[in-house]
Amino acid sequence: MVVHSLAEHLVIVPILLPLVVGAAMLLFDERRRQLKMTLSLITVASLLAVAVLLLIGAATIQSDGDATVMVYPLGNWPAPFGIVLVVDRLSALMLVLTAVLGASTLLYSLARWHKAGPRFHTLFLLLLAGLNGAFLTGDLFNLFVFFEVLLAASYGLVLHGSGTARVKAGLHYIPVNLVASSLFLIGVAIIYGVTGTLNMADLARLVPSLNIDERALFETGAAILGVAFLIKAGMWPLCFWLPTTYAAACAPIAAMFAIMTKVGVYVILRLFLLCFGGEAGNSAGFGADWLYYGGMATIAFGGIGVLASQSMLRLAGYSVLVSSGTILAAIGTTNSAVISGALFYLITSTLSISAFFLLIELIERGRDAGADVLAVTMEAYGDGESDDEEDDDEGEVGVAIPATIALLGGAFVACTALLAGLPPLSGFIGKVAMLSALINEAGSISFSHWLLIALMMLTGFATLIAMTRTGIRTLWMPREGTIPRVRAVEAAPIGALLALCVTLTVLGGPAMRYMDATAQLLYWPQEYARDILGIAPAGTVPLRPTLGTEGKP
Repeated sequence: MVVHSLAEHLVIVPILLPLVVGAAMLLFDERRRQLKMTLSLITVASLLAVAVLLLIGAATIQSDGDATVMVYPLGNWPAPFGIVLVVDRLSALMLVLTAVLGASTLLYSLARWHKAGPRFHTLFLLLLAGLNGAFLTGDLFNLFVFFEVLLAASYGLVLHGSGTARVKAGLHYIPVNLVASSLFLIGVAIIYGVTGTLNMADLARLVPSLNIDERALFETGAAILGVAFLIKAGMWPLCFWLPTTYAAACAPIAAMFAIMTKVGVYVILRLFLLCFGGEAGNSAGFGADWLYYGGMATIAFGGIGVLASQSMLRLAGYSVLVSSGTILAAIGTTNSAVISGALFYLITSTLSISAFFLLIELIERGRDAGADVLAVTMEAYGDGESDDEEDDDEGEVGVAIPATIALLGGAFVACTALLAGLPPLSGFIGKVAMLSALINEAGSISFSHWLLIALMMLTGFATLIAMTRTGIRTLWMPREGTIPRVRAVEAAPIGALLALCVTLTVLGGPAMRYMDATAQLLYWPQEYARDILGIAPAGTVPLRPTLGTEGKP
């Protein structure tokens, strides 16, 4: 559906608004932080409102029973010759997730971090513009443009606040992403040379009609392009940079980076089902095994890293890998029901990991330096207390828990339940949806599916052990430092993110129905091409899908 009314120009707002405001801030002196803070808050609040409106529009069913796909042709040039922005159920969902994280992390940063370095607000808004553009674009060239915009902003943000650890992490992060960008360009060039188009819908239309030689070259280009995004998604063994970088970044930026890996996951999900789905002819299923087994390897690596982590920041970084690996393996199953559960899991894991990154700074604020190392030493060699000291403590009935520690402890318990997938919170719902889809798949369950099920359960158990161990060390044992001072502007974003996870739990039924419909529509690439290009698919005229039916070919 090509937009015509004024209201439908909202499609371009998530890109244009942060881009314009961020550029305008460069005209103001850096000392006018109050003005920049106000502009950023207004911008992010507007982005959240627009994203919600687009989500409502994308979820609307048309009179003929089809899902709504909003197509915005820039300059009114039709696809595939012009640039188009596309809003469907999946892209609208990612826009809302980006806006929620943007609002939460920006609010948290206003306590102190937005003053820790220059141009914070401009870089932050450019990051939002790049993320929104990556989710909205309908062609590979502009995907590269927005990819570079968000990466350029992230280079500055990962170094925000200075410090040796951040500089070291940046020296790894920047070259790795430059290599990914180079692979991106090579893959795009090969695909364009074969097909003569970079429009995603046009690619979906043309792939089934490629001859043998063209197909081999196209798959080579797609594989190179896939490696670029798998680096960003953090698939093993391309993920060595991620835990260190995320642990070194300041708290609000690390929390915002939780969605950066999901950009790679989003593009892989989108392009895989468009170009290599059931309607792709001889290319159907290309790369599925790599995603499946690579995802399982990432889950295993992340689970081991979670258990081995002696600091909360690295634990959170490895939790990002567990999340990405789970979703990549789900995509590799090529089962729409599994992907539906993975979409629900994507939302809840991103929200909970972001909340955890923010929470870590507040917990660590009152601890002595080296407390984690000291705790490990005490576990190995004893706490060094004499029997007389222990006898003196026996007369003490109990110690009152300060209100701040109680609140932080409650938030930590919620993060533990969400990351480990414990009932009844939304992390459990997402995992159960994926596991039940794997178990109920038609025919006998393969050994590889049993292996995926075992990995998901074992990593959940490993996360529970690691989080429990960390919680005892930091919140239960006698404190070696002072009670941290927590401001309302810092506590509110964490509470909001966890409250959204609770809301997803309460509204699990409607949320899963939305994910089911989204996954089903992803399995009809030729209909996606018809909506955007306005022409019939090359060589075939498939039946239109109806929501609520099985979407898997």
